[in-house]
Amino acid sequence: MPKKRKRILLTNDDGYFADGIQALRKALARSHDVFVVAPDREQSASSHSLTLNRPLRVKEIDKRCFTTDGTPTDCVMLAIHLLFKKVRPDMIISGINHGPNLGDDVTYSGTVAAAIEGSILKIPSIAVSAAGYEPGRAMAPVARFVAKLVSSFEKFELDPATFLNINLPDHNGRGYKKYEFTELGFRQYKDIVIHKTDPRGIPYYWIGGRPKWRTTRGSDFEAVQRGLVSITPLRLCFTDTDTLRRLNDSKLKL
Repeated sequence: MPKKRKRILLTNDDGYFADGIQALRKALARSHDVFVVAPDREQSASSHSLTLNRPLRVKEIDKRCFTTDGTPTDCVMLAIHLLFKKVRPDMIISGINHGPNLGDDVTYSGTVAAAIEGSILKIPSIAVSAAGYEPGRAMAPVARFVAKLVSSFEKFELDPATFLNINLPDHNGRGYKKYEFTELGFRQYKDIVIHKTDPRGIPYYWIGGRPKWRTTRGSDFEAVQRGLVSITPLRLCFTDTDTLRRLNDSKLKL
């Protein structure tokens, strides 16, 4: 039997014009009903932020593509409450991000944040990143892998509160066939805050630096480093259940 066409919402943090989201839209539109609600400018590292202190503007690019001057999380909120007010999407896909979202960097990522918002809304969600991205890199192979995953998504049997964070390595010309289910890796930045002085003698600071990864077997970074697609199931739950149980059992008095 032919597989059901899904109603898919695409968003990202690189902007609606980015190569990644355009390639993904083209690949998925062959088999699904695809809608785009994405930022009108780059919103990298915007994390899970909402715009609450000013009005948001929405512009229609075409009948299935809209942009806003807000964050990726804003895009999901606007899409669900306006575009999908009567019938929710079957899936939310954020990406393809121009660069990796590995390890604890997911906490900063606007790409991952959109998938987090989808999971909060109990909508199956995926965040996708091209870890080896450089300007001009062909995104079609990445988009084809995502389209294949979407067609088999039901096999994952995920609770909608769990979403997938996918990172793809550099393309080897033979397509993406090998993947690994992974956990989040860990990295530290060296010289994360850079202190400089401008030509007028006024100091300024730039947050950046060089990342140093801990190569841990089974982590997303280690898989991508070996040329594999990393698929990491994530869930938004900050409660430390072990500590909570210990504190309740301890009958601690302050």
